[in-house]
Amino acid sequence: MATKKIKKVETPIDQRETFVSLQKNFADSPLSVEEKLKTLYALQEADSAIDKIVQLRGELPSEVEALEEEIADLKARQAQFTAVIDAYNQTIADNKQNIIDCDAQIEKYQQQLNDVANSREYDSINKEIENQDLLRQIAQKTIMDTRVAITRKKEDIEVIKDRIAIRNEDLAAKKEELATIVESTAKEEKKLEAVRDECAKKIDARTMSAYDRIRASVHNHLAVVSVYNGDSCGGCFNTITPQRLVDIASNSKLIICEHCGRIIVNPHFE
Repeated sequence: MATKKIKKVETPIDQRETFVSLQKNFADSPLSVEEKLKTLYALQEADSAIDKIVQLRGELPSEVEALEEEIADLKARQAQFTAVIDAYNQTIADNKQNIIDCDAQIEKYQQQLNDVANSREYDSINKEIENQDLLRQIAQKTIMDTRVAITRKKEDIEVIKDRIAIRNEDLAAKKEELATIVESTAKEEKKLEAVRDECAKKIDARTMSAYDRIRASVHNHLAVVSVYNGDSCGGCFNTITPQRLVDIASNSKLIICEHCGRIIVNPHFE
């Protein structure tokens, strides 16, 4: 009778997982425990070197992004003010037409005055002339006020243009500085990325998930450390018990700092 082959059930990755929960099945891998620990440490070394390169750039990337956003906002305000001026110009054009219409009406009513039959009709036509003259004055005042508003908006636009010019100079300088740093470290960073990718390929998904999570949660981004000063964790610097030091030196067990949750490896891996 043929023996049924038992299919191994893959444990789903838990994004909250830490190295502690991996201890039981850490050895369940094509790599030996020692090789896996060495690979994790090499991965950490590559990541730490990449972190140093990124630190050289400092705040430049975020400063460049902030300047780009500021310039975009300024240009949007400039476009908005330009649209307002266009609307003002249309208001002036409309009121100029209103003046023309009022003048035409006044001329028509003045001609009608020559043919009035009685004082009542005369008074009525004069009232219409007064109304048209009032509308003409309102249109003239609107034109004058709108021209003043246009002048102010144009002044605002000039201020924005000057601001954009200054920020563009700042942006160009920041981009040049950043490009210089990136260019000077590009080869080294590419080499380190290749080392990192090679190490990551050898590590199973669950361990990588835990590694990335620990790195992201600690200030120095160290998930794997070696023994510090002979008897301390290289991550939190708490003292390691003698028995655990023996286990670390054996390269045969996954030893995790009971204080900070980092993997502690043999200092001879360095």
